[in-house]
Amino acid sequence: MEPEILKYWLAFSKVPGIGRARLKLLESYFGTLDHAWRAGGAELQAAGLDRRTTLSITTRRNQLNPDEELERLNSSGVSALTWHDADYPPRLREIYDLPPLLYIRGALRPDDERSVAVVGTRRPSAYGRGVAGSLTHDLARAGVTIVSGLARGVDGIAHRAALDAGRRTIAVLGSGVDVIYPSEHAKLAERILENGALISEHPLGAKPDARNFPRRNRIMAGMTLGTLVIEGSMKSGALITAKHALDENREVFAVPGDISRPNSEGVNWLIKESGAKLVTDCSDILEELNISSVVEQQIEMAALFPEDENESQVLRYVTYDPVHIDEVIRNAGLGISVVSGVLAMMELKGLIRQVGGMNYIRLREASAEYQTAV
Repeated sequence: MEPEILKYWLAFSKVPGIGRARLKLLESYFGTLDHAWRAGGAELQAAGLDRRTTLSITTRRNQLNPDEELERLNSSGVSALTWHDADYPPRLREIYDLPPLLYIRGALRPDDERSVAVVGTRRPSAYGRGVAGSLTHDLARAGVTIVSGLARGVDGIAHRAALDAGRRTIAVLGSGVDVIYPSEHAKLAERILENGALISEHPLGAKPDARNFPRRNRIMAGMTLGTLVIEGSMKSGALITAKHALDENREVFAVPGDISRPNSEGVNWLIKESGAKLVTDCSDILEELNISSVVEQQIEMAALFPEDENESQVLRYVTYDPVHIDEVIRNAGLGISVVSGVLAMMELKGLIRQVGGMNYIRLREASAEYQTAV
């Protein structure tokens, strides 16, 4: 969009009470938002706005300068797309409650259309952490852009797994793209900018607000082919995202959880009651979405073959629940130096991870040949 018009979109994005429906009213009545910005109170009401919204506009425009908003955007290195722009995410344009304006740090690419949202609890179990890392890594290596919300827990794991796989990831924020929340994810956000983007419908400088997060979930669900849920209670944000996906007729995938854990109630309900596809492997998602894995994934699998019988034996005793090295040594019947060396090698291959205190969890399944070997 031309800067001379975009600046009014930026200004309206900072007016309380102006969203999709009211912007459509203003565009329909005035033709362009520059005319709406200059309109008097009577004209605004004639366009269909109520008195409260009219007062909000007339008050805020005395405090805002559209030229300054445009300069602030340009100087920040952030771009903005309206729903009229050709580069606006096509799938997001299809949803009912589409955001009128998207602020973007980093870059969106055409191949981001091949994307899946990965969401889940902020307090995953060791099983949830392992599954989130494993499935996301494999999806990313298959050429799928990973979309999540930069929150603690599953979101952060998903972003990191995509980046560690050398692939793209997009974070949808409940604040301005220049305000990173939670603050401990500042470095993660910088990594995302190297191979992805931060996006938000909120203007620069907008602080995180509890009301923003449920609404940002519709963007994650709306811009992707499907949503993968890994652990979440019935009241979790992950379930809100899944319900947005269902409302927009998008695919929903869920990893079954331990029936004794509250964090599993939501995902198990999705499978049992909503028709979500049960997922145990990356291929479950790729097949449902009719996505062919990239050749690089096949090349990568060569690294997953066991080097020898010791490696096969050790992997047998590392599961998705934490297991101490002493237990592995005892069960595998191998010496500590042998087991330590094998665990280090499997960690390099991305099969396992140390989670503290010399405890290990499995991150992903080995190839079919590897499983046969063990």
